[in-house]
Amino acid sequence: MKTIAREKRASCRDEATRPVAILVASAFAAALAGCALAPKTTQQAAHPPIAAKPLDVDPATAERLISSYRMAHGLTPVRLDPRLQAFARDQAEAMARADHLSHEIAAPLAARLAKINLAKATAVENVSAGYATTPAVFAGWCHSPGHDANLRDPAMRRMGIGAAEAPGTRYRTYWALVMTD
Repeated sequence: MKTIAREKRASCRDEATRPVAILVASAFAAALAGCALAPKTTQQAAHPPIAAKPLDVDPATAERLISSYRMAHGLTPVRLDPRLQAFARDQAEAMARADHLSHEIAAPLAARLAKINLAKATAVENVSAGYATTPAVFAGWCHSPGHDANLRDPAMRRMGIGAAEAPGTRYRTYWALVMTD
């Protein structure tokens, strides 16, 4: 099984999202510097779990943004999958509760996919934190080399996206996108 996970942020080159990217880049410059100093653990045990709640995400907007981007690069569109929606939401909530950006908060991607009977799927996952809207997180992903490679993986056909809020945490919002073949 091929699983690829990315968790970087970057500014966007797209003219339509350039103002968002500029705001995102400015707002998160300090946070990015802090990321380099964060301990490399999969879960921070220094504090108890934080109350987190799902962030209202419009999955149709995400599907439209990602599919349009893929088609502009000669790839097939992706379609929303209810199982992957729940899967991505669960990952975003786990990161928010732990106040930690990681692909392995609950378990490695392959193990989490096996739990929903997708063990043999080719899959990619993008995670991110600090973005307030779907277009903003998409702008960050589309111009981060690793995230962009995931968005443009030609094998991907289905997707799910989720986000969670945890006020008072380092980033306040946590995002997860998973796509499979």
